[in-house]
Amino acid sequence: MNRLCTLTAPKGRPREFDLDDALAGALRVFWRNGYEGASMAELTAEMKITKPSLYAAFGNKEALFHKALDLYEREKLAYMTYALDAPTARAVAENLLRGALQMQMSTCDPKGCLSVISSVACSAEAEPIKAEVAKRRASSEAALMKRFDEAKAAGEFPEGLESHALMRYLFAIMQGLSIQAGSGASCTELQQLVETSMLMWPTK
Repeated sequence: MNRLCTLTAPKGRPREFDLDDALAGALRVFWRNGYEGASMAELTAEMKITKPSLYAAFGNKEALFHKALDLYEREKLAYMTYALDAPTARAVAENLLRGALQMQMSTCDPKGCLSVISSVACSAEAEPIKAEVAKRRASSEAALMKRFDEAKAAGEFPEGLESHALMRYLFAIMQGLSIQAGSGASCTELQQLVETSMLMWPTK
């Protein structure tokens, strides 16, 4: 549900804007440019608010990024949660890859992966951002490895294949898909990547 934020503008009437719309605008900027590449001027322009209103409603740039990352995970990466409920490791992998493919094929959002883009930030100021992205990635990896442990215990894995290795293999494919999408790969090329990955998938 959309929320309106009313802030008192100095020497003027209260300024109203929609918090959800503003946050969605911030997400687009961070997604296109990464954390370091997102300027306050571009953020406020996309969010359609002033800099004082941004600080009053969301805090500083780092706090705004955290909120944008929450939105990204909640809306854009929702398929990852559903994928873990699939009945086999193979179905989990296919759901994750097709969910990632669908997101990259969307004409409404920037291409690439927000977490990958922001994890390459290199300034000292961005270290907390890198740490937060790494923490969230580790949580996703742990959830997938737990699911693969269950599949291995059910006898789905060939001898010698370990859950942590398969988890890293799948995440590498997903990250590669997002990087290629961000580099201009066509929908057909991305679809071929998913189809080829599933042909080579090692579990039942």
